[in-house]
Amino acid sequence: MTESFLIEPVRLSDPHDVVDALQNRYEMAVATLRQALQTFLETGTAPDPALREQFCYPGLTLTYRPEGATPSNRRAFAKFSGPGVFGTTVTQPHLFRAYLLEQLRPLMGDYGAVAHVGRSRQEIPYPYVIESGDELARGHTTASELARCFPVPLLSVVGDEIADGLWHDHGPRPLALFDAIRVDYSLRRLVHYCGTDWRDVQPWILLTNYHRYVDQFIRRGIAEIRAGQAVTLSLPGGITLDARHDDHAIDSIIAAAPWMRFQMPAYHLKRANGQGATLVNIGVGPSNAKTITDHLAVLRPHVWLMVGHCGGLRPSQQIGDYVLAHGYLRQDHILDTLVPTDIPIPALAEVQTALQVAAQSVTGEDGEALKRRLRTGTVVTYDDRNWELRWSQERRRINLSRAIAVDMESGTIAAQGFRFRVPYGTLLCVSDKPLHGEIKLPGAANAFYQSAVSQHLEIGLAALDLLRENRLSLHSRKLRSFDEPPFR
Repeated sequence: MTESFLIEPVRLSDPHDVVDALQNRYEMAVATLRQALQTFLETGTAPDPALREQFCYPGLTLTYRPEGATPSNRRAFAKFSGPGVFGTTVTQPHLFRAYLLEQLRPLMGDYGAVAHVGRSRQEIPYPYVIESGDELARGHTTASELARCFPVPLLSVVGDEIADGLWHDHGPRPLALFDAIRVDYSLRRLVHYCGTDWRDVQPWILLTNYHRYVDQFIRRGIAEIRAGQAVTLSLPGGITLDARHDDHAIDSIIAAAPWMRFQMPAYHLKRANGQGATLVNIGVGPSNAKTITDHLAVLRPHVWLMVGHCGGLRPSQQIGDYVLAHGYLRQDHILDTLVPTDIPIPALAEVQTALQVAAQSVTGEDGEALKRRLRTGTVVTYDDRNWELRWSQERRRINLSRAIAVDMESGTIAAQGFRFRVPYGTLLCVSDKPLHGEIKLPGAANAFYQSAVSQHLEIGLAALDLLRENRLSLHSRKLRSFDEPPFR
């Protein structure tokens, strides 16, 4: 089966050698494709079939044939559910090196799996080897002419069938949730939506629905850089801040940053060990929430947390109180066919605990004082911002769910985390109380934002710090099914 999936497979016994071989094959394929593009643009000479065969991603298979019982362990990933041949294609191996090694070491060491690396039959679309697009500006070659001679992105071969349990049982079983072409598709979309290089995205992610959180994140980032805790802060538009910038330069750079050009601008606070934090302002609504998590998921982050504002639904809540979601009434409708609403989205104990402990630490409150400020319960996520206009129809459902807050993103983000096996959590801040006459008016909203946003963001970042300390236990078996791909 390896021979049918890979061309010229090479058997390797060391995980580092596996990643090196993947990298060598990837670099050769990309260099060959780029050279063929340059030749075509300069001379009009199209690649022949033999050359085009070289434009393919590297492939990896792991063969597991146990002589006895399958080893038992409590890991949530890097484990086989049974014997067989497992395969995937790989892109950007050098940038996914740490992730690949994290998977390969236990699979080859604990299980004795045999690895083969070779050339796959999955072609690399030519736009995925072009960084800026300037390469195509020369001459008068059209996109249709390039499409006749070079591989192009085809929706027919990009999908989430593995993650959604819809893959067909032919050839090797899936080794990973996403193959190379699905990853490359999302890497390019992240640049488009977020305005930053996808390589800057950090494995600890905060998602928010309002720009004021961005201001606080930038202030926190600059403070961490000056304290030596972080090294750089990346902003939309390819802007990078570091310790060399003084206050005046930073203010000027931030003021000129073109974040408004991008639908969901992202900000990346990098640490020397690669374990920094990313904040994405996803805006409002479940469509944006699904879109960005569709693409962030291919980077296999350790967690994404929603920190935004919500409407409080209980009379005892005060403006500025916090809501820690332990369940979701999903009225967003955007994932109903992929994750039906009768599928429960469980709260993850590790994330819930981190958010509560972080709230206690940052607010300085505990016991009854914290309970008055931080309420745990169900959040309703709507796809209609004006759900209040249907109050007569929505009242019974909200009552039956015992919901304590309403927003437009949290349920979608949690469902996407469940779907893509990315740990997730939600901590919201009450900004209005639509059922009790405390609606969001300009003056009240400004006062709320000034007093609450900074503390709320600090809680989110403190929760990430706590989760970093317990990273291995964070990847819960609750997110894994009985027939999972071995890779996280």
